[in-house]
Amino acid sequence: MTDPAPDPVSAWRRLAGTCVLLDGFHALKHALRFGAEVPVAVTADRRAALALAAELAPDVRDTLAGLLTEVPEPTYQSLVPRPHPTAVAALAVRPSRAANLDKLAHTPRTAPVVVLDNPRNLGNAGAVIRLAAGFGATGVVTTGTLDPWHPTVVRGGAGLHFATAVERLAVDELPAGPLFALDPEGDDIRGVKLPDDAVLAFGSERSGLSAELRARTDHLLSLPMRPQVSSYNLATSVAMTLYHWSATGGAISS
Repeated sequence: MTDPAPDPVSAWRRLAGTCVLLDGFHALKHALRFGAEVPVAVTADRRAALALAAELAPDVRDTLAGLLTEVPEPTYQSLVPRPHPTAVAALAVRPSRAANLDKLAHTPRTAPVVVLDNPRNLGNAGAVIRLAAGFGATGVVTTGTLDPWHPTVVRGGAGLHFATAVERLAVDELPAGPLFALDPEGDDIRGVKLPDDAVLAFGSERSGLSAELRARTDHLLSLPMRPQVSSYNLATSVAMTLYHWSATGGAISS
């Protein structure tokens, strides 16, 4: 962790194009807990931010005390596109692609990798990353054009991108491991034990699994669903699948 810059506004403007925006107290809290490098952090109310840390995140309170710089409210608002109610924002160094690929390729893998095949909704992607972090998944991979490090995705992930490996890959670059894809025509997931090294793929909200990913799939699985209900939300589907993995022997890492 580097010390706060003497001029945080200048540092912010210099780094904004290359760093990840952590929007709000909770995003910064989570990023710090999982080892993010945060070169600059600002708040419009330092006393309130540290009081919030003392109440909700005492483990990072001292780190925040050494990192946060108070700036006037108008200055804070000029630095972020959507000011957060906690009036806290920071910039973090994005993990390198090589570091993420190393984590995704590491064997033996003790938790699944989640693949979002051509996702379209930024908020859904953020919610999935938050879920994956909570379950201790090895990582979240997206295929297609959506950037999983887009600011809206990071906001939806509440800073938990730093708790797991998040990367965009082509289908032929996916990590090794048995590939289980969710599809309404698949076998009932309740009859399957998902291995820890599984690659769990979920299709686009609009069109389902791509032909390319379907062709590579080892097993098609379906989630239990009442007749005449057409589908679940993407994040809900991921949550149900990861819960099934954990409930049938998968270990949530500490």
